[in-house]
Amino acid sequence: MREYLAVLMIAWVVTYLATGPVRDAAFRFGAWTPPRDRDVHTTPTPRLGGVGMYLGFLAAMLAASKLPMMQIRFFQSSQAVPALLIGCTMLIVIGIVDDRWGVDALIKLAGQTLAASIMVLMGVQLTWISIPGVGIISLEPNLAVTLSVFLIVGMINAVNFVDGLDGLAAGMVAIAASCYFVYAYRLQHGYDISSIVPAATVSVILIGMCVGFLCHNWSPARIFMGDSGSMMIGMLLAVITIFAFGLIDPDQLKFVAGSQSTATYKAVPAFLPLVLPFCAVALPVADTVMAVVRRTRAGRSPFSADAEHMHHRLLQIGHSKRRAVLIMYFWSALISFTVVMFSVSSQSRPIVLGAMGFAALGLIGLLLPRVRRHLDDRAGRVRPEKARGRHAAAGETAAERQLAHTGSGLENTRQPRS
Repeated sequence: MREYLAVLMIAWVVTYLATGPVRDAAFRFGAWTPPRDRDVHTTPTPRLGGVGMYLGFLAAMLAASKLPMMQIRFFQSSQAVPALLIGCTMLIVIGIVDDRWGVDALIKLAGQTLAASIMVLMGVQLTWISIPGVGIISLEPNLAVTLSVFLIVGMINAVNFVDGLDGLAAGMVAIAASCYFVYAYRLQHGYDISSIVPAATVSVILIGMCVGFLCHNWSPARIFMGDSGSMMIGMLLAVITIFAFGLIDPDQLKFVAGSQSTATYKAVPAFLPLVLPFCAVALPVADTVMAVVRRTRAGRSPFSADAEHMHHRLLQIGHSKRRAVLIMYFWSALISFTVVMFSVSSQSRPIVLGAMGFAALGLIGLLLPRVRRHLDDRAGRVRPEKARGRHAAAGETAAERQLAHTGSGLENTRQPRS
């Protein structure tokens, strides 16, 4: 655990320290976003935050290569590391060009597919999948390549589509990576599966990158990650899944629920790597599917931008930007830890249940004021504490407040929401 924590802290600190200079450079480079109709920010904000995250990724990978456990079980075991570095670098370059000058959606998709294809051909690919009730299915080479490229490109665009509010994409990916790490660490130390180390290592690096960037990106954001950042962290999220399936011998998972003599197969831990990314980012994935359907039905490109994403709708019904982000955080955490609970031991289950309870209470606390306001609006009344505050601010007398409270024909001064 000490090695994982060290790598996480390096990714966190380097990303945090590098993002400040990157912000200044983005202004000089001309990579900044003016406020547009579909945006929620009101002042010009620099992009290229992904460059700071990329520097944090490189520093963490360099540190991990010097640590004994990761050096032996990750950096000397396969071509995964060179493929990962090439893929991240290509996406960063594409993202920088898009953040500065803009790139056509189809050209950007072609670049994403090229980067994913190079990584897959270098060995970062699914070799098997697990289906509950069926078991482990080995993939023939052509199908493995196709599914791997599709998974990487799909996750890149899922994260890219949801990157619309300050801190939203980075926070949700950090939650997803945290769930991955819990699962991977459980396999490593609970079932003695050392081949899960690459997935665990990339998970903690991704957590550190996202948390370090959130220090600059929390509302009101001082810098956006841009496509350079959203594409990279989406790709890393998909790579964790591929590492779990591509580097683990499936025979190691066939007897995790019992001895080899009983041949008991526990399907849940085996298929969790494929389920976790879609559970942790279930809301953005659903939002992506709805966006594609919505734009296609309207006769527009599925990659065209609009102001009808889920986070836009949360703002439209009255939530603040921070509240909307926190709602999506807690939903993702609740869904993710519900799934993770199936992979932990009975001794660790209370911890996961506690995390689920915390997420549920957070959701209730965030949604309850909006529900109360909605009920008040439907009843056509203003809550007493709001009325008292408004009248007191206007310097009204007690008699005037009583007159307003009893309904003297005065207009309700609450402003309509958009």
